[in-house]
Amino acid sequence: MNNWIIYSIGFSAQFIYFGRSIIQWLLSEKSKKVETPSIFWKLSLAGSIIMFLYGSLRHDFSIMLGQSLTYFIYIRNLHFQQEWKKLPFIIRFLLLAFPLFVVLFYFNNNKIDVYHLFHSDNIATWLLIWGTIAQITFTMRFVYQWYKSEKSKVSSLPKGFWILSLIGALMILVYAIFRKDPVLFLGTIFSVFLYGRNLMLLKKAI
Repeated sequence: MNNWIIYSIGFSAQFIYFGRSIIQWLLSEKSKKVETPSIFWKLSLAGSIIMFLYGSLRHDFSIMLGQSLTYFIYIRNLHFQQEWKKLPFIIRFLLLAFPLFVVLFYFNNNKIDVYHLFHSDNIATWLLIWGTIAQITFTMRFVYQWYKSEKSKVSSLPKGFWILSLIGALMILVYAIFRKDPVLFLGTIFSVFLYGRNLMLLKKAI
């Protein structure tokens, strides 16, 4: 597949991610506090599917890992907001079936094609390790958010979420530069401002 097609898929995912962040930021600026609208989680799911496809086409394990770890957290937050069951049944079915489709896609000769995931002529081993650590750090923001939401039974974006977002984003920027990945670079650099701004809003709310 041509690189411009692959990059177009990646930029589509980043556009969706950026859109969710812009909406969340504008609503937060309006109310002078950090808001967590349901559209944030719906766009997260859509972006995650497309970004996973991009990572697959780029043979980039770190990208696919990041999307896999957060996928069901997005769905769980829609449960918290009583929005999941409002989605059409066919949409819910397809969303839940997507991870199974991914496993079947990588199921080759009765085993998961692990070699395909971890070996690529385009990525040095040290860079793959750095990218994986960066994605795990970035992903931990949603694990933390999920933990806090489970504890309070309310979907929210606490301070720790934004701190991990900022740290993870900066690490991914480094990865994107060495990987020469314009999708990751442009999608992340614009988000750094929004993460910082949400931290400022939280500080003012104290």
